[in-house]
Amino acid sequence: MSDPDGQTRQTPQAPLSYEAASARVEEIIRRLDSGEASLNETLELVREGKGLIELCASELGAVGDALEELRLDELVSRLESEAAG
Repeated sequence: MSDPDGQTRQTPQAPLSYEAASARVEEIIRRLDSGEASLNETLELVREGKGLIELCASELGAVGDALEELRLDELVSRLESEAAG
């Protein structure tokens, strides 16, 4: 989209889900493996891929942390019930 002064506006995009980011990384890898990307396109794809991989790693880390917290909560509950019984 363009403003009246001719400037291009970027519309805000919703953050990608893990699944969408992962699928896009696969697309990027296929494009890079094809050998058809120009040098500039390769650079842009590598930058985009790096950002997406960081997003995926962050999402996986958050899920891992939540699972660990859940395990700790279950352990505390089990220990408390064993101590009470």
